[in-house]
Amino acid sequence: MARLRHYLPILDWGRAYDRRAFLSDGMAAVIVTIMLIPQSLAYAMLAGLPPVIGLYASILPLVIYALFGSSRALSVGPVAVVSLLTATAASSIASPGSPEYIAAALALALLSGLILLAMGIFRLGFVANLLSHPVISGFITASSLLIAAGQLKHILGIEAQGHTLVEMAPSLIGALSDTHLPTLVIGATATAFLLWSRTYLKRSLCALNVPEGIAVLLARTGPVMVVIPAILIVMGLDLGRRGVAVVGDIPRGLPPLTLPDLDLSLWITLLPAATLIALIGFVESVSVAQTLAAKQRQSISPDQELIGLGMANVAAAFSSGYPVTGGFARSVVNFDAGAQTPAAGAFTAIGIALASLFLTPLLYHLPIAVLAATIIVAVLSLADFGALSRTWKYSRADFAALAATLLVTLGGGVETGIIAGVGVSVLLHLWATSRPHVAVIGQVPGTQHFRNVQRHDVVCTPEILGLRIDESLFFANARSIENVIQQEVASRAELRHVVLNCAAVNSIDASALESLELVMHRLEDAGICLHLSEVKGPVMDRLKRSDFLRHLTGEVFLSHYQALEALAPAVARTCCQSGSPPADPPLQSRTGRSSSPSVACPLNSGSALE
Repeated sequence: MARLRHYLPILDWGRAYDRRAFLSDGMAAVIVTIMLIPQSLAYAMLAGLPPVIGLYASILPLVIYALFGSSRALSVGPVAVVSLLTATAASSIASPGSPEYIAAALALALLSGLILLAMGIFRLGFVANLLSHPVISGFITASSLLIAAGQLKHILGIEAQGHTLVEMAPSLIGALSDTHLPTLVIGATATAFLLWSRTYLKRSLCALNVPEGIAVLLARTGPVMVVIPAILIVMGLDLGRRGVAVVGDIPRGLPPLTLPDLDLSLWITLLPAATLIALIGFVESVSVAQTLAAKQRQSISPDQELIGLGMANVAAAFSSGYPVTGGFARSVVNFDAGAQTPAAGAFTAIGIALASLFLTPLLYHLPIAVLAATIIVAVLSLADFGALSRTWKYSRADFAALAATLLVTLGGGVETGIIAGVGVSVLLHLWATSRPHVAVIGQVPGTQHFRNVQRHDVVCTPEILGLRIDESLFFANARSIENVIQQEVASRAELRHVVLNCAAVNSIDASALESLELVMHRLEDAGICLHLSEVKGPVMDRLKRSDFLRHLTGEVFLSHYQALEALAPAVARTCCQSGSPPADPPLQSRTGRSSSPSVACPLNSGSALE
């Protein structure tokens, strides 16, 4: 039963469901439904699909996620970035709005759902870690700009083409002379009001003595305050006949059950895009879910989130929808409105279903420009331009990944951009780890601590070289570490001992182990013993399975201070007690315990850190 509750979280929270939770979830569902209706229509339009498909994607997937999802506040449905990815992938198959295009969108939902399910069953959520935060930030910012640019044609009432900024900019500029003035007035007014409502509506409502909680929720349902007046104006002035594009007839009724196209060649074509949709959707959803769960001192299961989102997308594929995921803005509204359990999502689905049954005729005169304004304001709030300066100041490598993702996405498209971002991140990581930081360390006077000689006033002895390796050792950096050790040894004529401080070494692969053996033999030929200090238990376990420790010319010490105390006791103790090195250290502190440098120092296995 416990295992079943793991895969069906509703069996857990459902047992304690009461009237109080029902009322809280119901109120949250009302608020989110009001917000989701115009969003669903707008995002379907962004995906190149009939607006009603946005409503369809907001019904059954929400119910299924309520059964399988682990987050109590996440609101699932169509979102901007996934809609853009859907449009990009499906447009490579057919023209937007065609039956083949809709079939491709259904196949994308099914494929991405199956990928998420497989990742959840095999606990592969860590794969999403390949998408670093700078890459995600650059991708979302670039996608926001692409989406906003793509909606300008609806605001202006013109025809423009292109999937990248390089393609769209000339097309938009060339068609500016064809701008339709009534459409521009409606679109610009709607955009201005939505931008104002995000910043000032809450403040204005509070000034009218509206409770802050209600003011916040009303401010976030600004699109509804635009939709109703826009419909009335278009109807009253008969602007539809004067060239203002409207949504038109939206089929009334619940989503029909559909069977996605099972054509293997189509699946192979869409597989890369479906994988990208699955990963992007999962990263966005789990980030929002974890943030909201932390506010209530709750936790979520990333692997269960994969299953919940996977099942939601499979449900979308069989109910005339398209790929869905957790939306940031809706989830925050859902949380602020008091949602207690995933049942709030199911109640929202009921609200959308009722809208599909009874309200769609009222949306006939809804201007496309208003939906475009809704999209523009929503996506621009996701763009994080400040990340460019913050990342530049903090890490040039991360900035390179962010900038590459941003620029390639704008110039080459969303799929190319995310691939470029991941590629740059991996290459920069390999470059950084292939050049590990190795510090010469000395004892801080008056302590048993050791620090970098270039950063601190420390005490060193010419017979002993302490090196701290600040990276795990593997094939890519083994040769670099060999070179560093060789250079440091070559400049010290009196050297008798090299102590590698391994406090930051989490693993040593076979290539690095061979490099250590080579270093050890070269040092032995020069009359120098190799020692290790502060070796971590798992690393020590692997070393014991090799011949390295049996042939080690020095010892393995629990701490670096113990190494110095054993090899130069007078220096270590005097420095630790008095805060300064002895004026004339005895011969033993220079030569260590072995009077002959060619004799291997015995391994003290009892001192190894386990």
